[in-house]
Amino acid sequence: MTPGTADRPLMPIEDFEDLVDVAPDHVRLEYVDGRVRTKDPLTVEDFEELERRAPETVRLEYINGKLEVKAMPDGNHREIFMWLLRQCLMQRPDLNLVPESGVKAEAYRKGRARTDGTLAAVGRFRGDGEWSDPDGSLMAVEITSRDRDTNQRDRIDKPIGYAEAEIPVYLLIDRDNHTLTVFSEPKDGRYQQISPHPWGATVELPAPVNITLDTEKLKDYGD
Repeated sequence: MTPGTADRPLMPIEDFEDLVDVAPDHVRLEYVDGRVRTKDPLTVEDFEELERRAPETVRLEYINGKLEVKAMPDGNHREIFMWLLRQCLMQRPDLNLVPESGVKAEAYRKGRARTDGTLAAVGRFRGDGEWSDPDGSLMAVEITSRDRDTNQRDRIDKPIGYAEAEIPVYLLIDRDNHTLTVFSEPKDGRYQQISPHPWGATVELPAPVNITLDTEKLKDYGD
């Protein structure tokens, strides 16, 4: 990990001030230790209104009933996504890997997660708004960011949220640990199968994805 990256604030104070300016009157925000928080409980309806008003530089999620900020992708993050996109398109041209996809996650679809990628049939999201039902999503993809909340968000909270939404496969590409972890077989709000692989391994993504990943190229993006 680049020295100091884990200590960087998730949201610059300037972005926080811009968000405060556009927030609904009844949504009170505070800035604590580089993070944005709400002073009062936040409903999913209030979150969606805040998210619609947020500046383009701010990406918001609603995880476990709390407001979360998703880090902006850096160059290696974008290159990893494109590596995965190429492999998916070559092996499954009937599917799209849609970037920055808003998904109704968690139990009763009360969460709002912005995946780094969602794999689904071509045309699946036609006519949807900002947040899509998880029906028809074959795989959610997250690529860890270099921020201090990535452990809780990507390794703990999102496997639960995606399993509760019954997304068949969750693929976590972990830049800190140099691993690729496949979560599959969601049942009772948990993935029953969790399979970690080191970068460089050949990884089989199970049905309904049915894609084989040659992950050797990921070693180029380890910094």
